[in-house]
Amino acid sequence: MKNLENFSKVKVLIVGDVMLDRFWWGNVTRISPEAPVPVMNLRNTSVSAGGAANVAANIAGLGAQPFLVGAIGDDQEAELFPEILADSNVSADFLIKITERQTTVKTRIIAHSQQIVRIDQETKERLNENQEAKLWNRISDLINEVKVIVLSDYAKGVLTDSLLLRLITTAREENKLVLVDPKGKNFSKYKYANLLTPNRREVAEACKLEEDERDLIEDAGKKLVGKLQLEALLITEGEDGVTLVEKNKQPRHLKALARDVYDVTGAGDTVIACLAAGLGSGMSYLRAAKFANLAAGLVVEHIGTTPISLEMLKNALSENNRTLILK
Repeated sequence: MKNLENFSKVKVLIVGDVMLDRFWWGNVTRISPEAPVPVMNLRNTSVSAGGAANVAANIAGLGAQPFLVGAIGDDQEAELFPEILADSNVSADFLIKITERQTTVKTRIIAHSQQIVRIDQETKERLNENQEAKLWNRISDLINEVKVIVLSDYAKGVLTDSLLLRLITTAREENKLVLVDPKGKNFSKYKYANLLTPNRREVAEACKLEEDERDLIEDAGKKLVGKLQLEALLITEGEDGVTLVEKNKQPRHLKALARDVYDVTGAGDTVIACLAAGLGSGMSYLRAAKFANLAAGLVVEHIGTTPISLEMLKNALSENNRTLILK
């Protein structure tokens, strides 16, 4: 499709919580005699970009140009970023190192294609004024270079309320699209963004509703779009697909397209990256949502953090049944 070729013209600024996704792969053949836990024979390990860094990797995979801004520690894990990001055609030049912080690392132990435990290493303290100022200097140098801004919030302290306010206000004044992958129960800090991509639980919590409420998606979606003055809300619902709620339009539900779900790690990063590339290339919210839904269905068919690629999308779109859903 024409829009796919236009991805190469799209420049995206990604600001948020940068992390590493580490995987330990192996097999379990017995239970430990010391405690009722499995004993895994470690076969190999791998490390990939996670969080906001994975959003950037997805955007690069689509052929668009990402600019990644975030905070990492001054530790051994931080030293891995330049090479890992370079492998995904993403620059590490705009990351800031903070001695007092620990680089966020999520270690997943995988046995027989199943995740059996996750170990997190992280710092959740908010950036102080000096650290936030350093981050803003990076952002201000880049904001005029891009068409779309993605805020990837994993609640690790980088996207402070003051930084969000300054970023969203500046972006809207400069007519930049602002897309947010939100976190927490208070969505008011994202007011005036163009689009948010919460999941069903997050929407329920933000509106103080029960997650199993019958009309939750429609009622809460419309409420948030109006209250936060958004243009759209894309609510992810796991195996049930996604629902797009646009301002002054009826909600549209899109069924999940995954043929086999092996691992949902990073699927939300793929969704917002595809929205950024799609909207930046001129797609409507609905068409961009359809692309994002298709891409999410592709990456969950792989184990581990797997960024989408233009080749994966083109191969999927060559199948007649996949092409029809994008019309």
